[in-house]
Amino acid sequence: MATHTTVGELLTYPVKGCAPVPLTEAELTPAGLPYDRSFMVVGEGGVYRSQRRDPKLALIRPEVGAGGSELTLRTAGVEPARIPVDLTSARTPVDLFGVPYLGIDQGEEAARWLSEVLGAPSRLVRVPPEHDRREDGLHPSTSGYADSCALHILSRATFDDLNARYTAAGKPTLAMSRFRPNIVVDGWDEPHREDLARRVAVGDAELGFAKLAIRCAVTLVDQDTGAKAGPEPLRMLATYRRVPAGGLAFGSLYSVLRTGKLAVGDAFAVLEDAAP
Repeated sequence: MATHTTVGELLTYPVKGCAPVPLTEAELTPAGLPYDRSFMVVGEGGVYRSQRRDPKLALIRPEVGAGGSELTLRTAGVEPARIPVDLTSARTPVDLFGVPYLGIDQGEEAARWLSEVLGAPSRLVRVPPEHDRREDGLHPSTSGYADSCALHILSRATFDDLNARYTAAGKPTLAMSRFRPNIVVDGWDEPHREDLARRVAVGDAELGFAKLAIRCAVTLVDQDTGAKAGPEPLRMLATYRRVPAGGLAFGSLYSVLRTGKLAVGDAFAVLEDAAP
């Protein structure tokens, strides 16, 4: 086993379903990387929009200004929208996977811009400061509007193993962006090592394994084109990554046990593994 395991990439996704923002360093919060899934696009009735139904979300590139006071949304062919972030207005009900939460509507300019880009009535909401969400798992987690836990961790070895299977089958390989990880781990020799760690030290922070990441139809979306691109990777994962509880596992979800600063290149040290 490789002994020098490090953080290869850090990626935060300020707007759920939209493009990532690469980071070189970050101050980890209890809900994950800064601003991760702090914003969410909703349709009628406050129901969340996802790449499952709205793959064009992948083409929207968000940028959070210093201190989080402004959000800029960009996409090709449309003037950017610069939105002052509202943390004080009345809370409005939103629906995420049928679970009721609250959000702060970010106003008419954001709604107009998103509705034009997505071709359907849309609004933007922000997680309220008092947002208190708990997700289950071995180490329970809090998060913003993420599908589940605070951090999605995927190792390069796990991803490379998948692409080796495509190469062996004479099929095109995929981009890692299909899986939308928060932390990419470099240096492990064996795939799926992230499934076995139970506590990890990275930078000043400590992370705890919550559960396996069960993959959904978002992985079918080419993140560069914003279009669904066929049955992969789910078809290939179905040949070797089915789990007894149901679904296809690829990567793992972690909670934040101790906040702190972390950076690309930091050691990713396993403190505790699953019992053999």
